[in-house]
Amino acid sequence: MKHLFYINLFVLLLVITSCSESEKTEIASKPNVILIVTDDQGFGDLGYYGNPHIKTPVLDSLARKSVRFDDFSVNPVCAPTRSAIMTGKYSMSTGVHDTYRGGAMMASSEITIAEILKDAGYNTGMIGKWHLGDNYPMRPQDQGFDYVLNHLSGGIGQYGDWPNTLKRDSSYFNPILWKNGKQVQTQGYCTDVLTEAAMDYVEDNKENPFFLYLSYNAPHGPLQLPQKYYDMYKDVDIDAGLINQGKPYPNVTEHSRENSKKVYGMVTNIDDNLRLLFKKLEDLDIDENTLVIFMTDNGPQHPRYVAGMRGRKGSVFQGGVRVPSFWYYPKAFKEPRDIKTPAAHYDILPTLVEFTGVEMPENLIIEGESLLPLLTKEKKTLPQRIINRYWARTAPVRYRNVSTRKGNMKLVGVGKDENNADTFELFNLTEDPYEQNDISDNNQALVDELKTEMASWLDIMEKSKHILDSPKPIIGTVFENPVMLNQNDALFLKKENIKEEFIYWDVIVDKTKTYDIIVHFDNEIETTGELKLVLGEITETLLIDANGKRSFRFNNIELNKGALTIMPKTYLKRKDELKYIYPFYIEIRG
Repeated sequence: MKHLFYINLFVLLLVITSCSESEKTEIASKPNVILIVTDDQGFGDLGYYGNPHIKTPVLDSLARKSVRFDDFSVNPVCAPTRSAIMTGKYSMSTGVHDTYRGGAMMASSEITIAEILKDAGYNTGMIGKWHLGDNYPMRPQDQGFDYVLNHLSGGIGQYGDWPNTLKRDSSYFNPILWKNGKQVQTQGYCTDVLTEAAMDYVEDNKENPFFLYLSYNAPHGPLQLPQKYYDMYKDVDIDAGLINQGKPYPNVTEHSRENSKKVYGMVTNIDDNLRLLFKKLEDLDIDENTLVIFMTDNGPQHPRYVAGMRGRKGSVFQGGVRVPSFWYYPKAFKEPRDIKTPAAHYDILPTLVEFTGVEMPENLIIEGESLLPLLTKEKKTLPQRIINRYWARTAPVRYRNVSTRKGNMKLVGVGKDENNADTFELFNLTEDPYEQNDISDNNQALVDELKTEMASWLDIMEKSKHILDSPKPIIGTVFENPVMLNQNDALFLKKENIKEEFIYWDVIVDKTKTYDIIVHFDNEIETTGELKLVLGEITETLLIDANGKRSFRFNNIELNKGALTIMPKTYLKRKDELKYIYPFYIEIRG
C-alpha cells in the first residue's frame, strides 16, 4: 500500500512538472502580441464597467474572458502615457511631458519595446497614433518599428497634422496617413482604415512572430463618426445622475450629453472593428498564439460616465488615470479574473520581455516591473511600490496636479496656483475609491512621508537630461528629406512687454550645406507684409505682396552643422498696424 502511494505521488509530480514545463514552453515560443490602445476612452466607456448607454459587446466579451488589472493607471494625458508604454519609464525621463508645444517628443536614445522585440527576431508594426515626435529620429520607424502607418501630431486634423487640418469637419474621413514615412491617401473612416491595415499586417506576418501596436486615434476629438453610429445614440437620454456619481460636475450641459453620444458611437465603431480583427486571427489560425492586450491612454476628455470616479482627462484623480487593462492569452493565463495589485503603463515593457522570452538589454534601467507572475498565478501580488503621476500644461507649479501613491494611500497636490501650491488631499483608496473624503488632517505623518517621496521624485524628473536638453529633430539626413516641422513639436516664446508669442523650432543640422526653406501658411495671404526668417544669428527677409500665396520660399540658405533655432516672424498689415501670424508648418529641403 505504501509502495502504491509513492507510485501515485511520483505520477502526480510528473503530471505537475509536465504541466509546468508545457506552460513555460507555450510562453517561451515567441507568441504574437497585439497591444491595442484607444485614445481618450475613459474607464466608464465600456458596457463591462456599468455604462448602461454604450454598446461594446466585443470589448465586454474580451473583458469577461481576460485577466483584468482592476487597478491599472496611466498618465493624465496622451503622449506621456505612450512614452511610458514604449520605454517602461516615467515619461518625463524620456523627454515627454505634455501633448504639444514641444512636449511630446521622445528622445531617440530611449530603447523601446519595439526595438527589443525586433532585435530578438520579431516583426514589429505600428498603426495609428504615435504622438512621440513627427520627425527623424523620433518617428516610429526610427524607434524600432518595421511597418508603420500613422498620422501626425496628437490627432488626425489637429494643427500639427497639416495634411488633414484644412479638411476641418471631415478630417476623420479619407485621411492622409504616412506609410513608412511616405504620404498615402486612404479611403474610408479612420478607425476602419487602421483596422484594415492591421488585418493586412497580421496576415502578412502570420508565419512570423510579430508585435503589433494598434493605436486608435478615436474617440479623441474632433468627434467625427459615420452617421449610422451616431444614429445608434442620437435619441438616447444620457443620464446626468450617472455622470455625477462620486465628485459631481457643477452641471452637465447639453453639449456634454451630445459629446457623449458621439464618443459612444465612435467606441461602438471600434468595437465592431475589433470583431473583424479577432475574426481575422481565428481565420489565420493564430488566435491561440496571440496575446491581445487592450487598454486606453487616459480618462474621458469631457464630463460623462466614469464609474463614479473623481476627475477626467488631465487630472491625477482616479477618473483621469485609471483605465481598463485586459490581457487575453488563455493558454498560459488560465481562467479570467481580476487582479487587484496596482499596475501601470510602464509595466508593459518588462512584462512583454519576460512573456516573449527575449533578453532585456544589458544595463537598461526602467521603472516598470513584470506582471507575468501575476498573470500566470506564480505570485498573488507584487511588493508595494511608489506610483507617481503628474501633468501641467503650462510652466509647472511644484505641487499642482501631482499625486504620489503608496499601496492604497494616495496624496494629491491640489493647489491651483503659486499662492496655494502647497495644498494636499490624502485618500485611502481601499475605503474611498472615489476620492471623496480627504483624511489629511488626521494623518499628518503620512502626508509628510508621501510629500517627501513626491518632492524627491519631482527633483529627479525635473533634472532628467531629456527635460534639461529636450529632444530635437535632425535635418539634412538621408532618412528624412524634406523635413516638415509642424506646430505640435514647435516651441513658443513669450517676451515681456511684447504681446506676440513667437513660434520656433530647435533642430540639429546634420551637415553644413545649403538648404531651401519654405514657410507655409494655412490661409492665402491677401495683404502686404514682411516675413523674417531667423536662423540662429542670421535673419533672411522677404517682402510679402497681396498675391494670394500660401507658401514663401527662401532658396540656397547655408546652415552650419550643429544646434539651430528656426524662428519665422511674419507680420501682415491689418488696418493701420502690423499683426504677427503663426506659420502653418516649415518645410526644409537639402
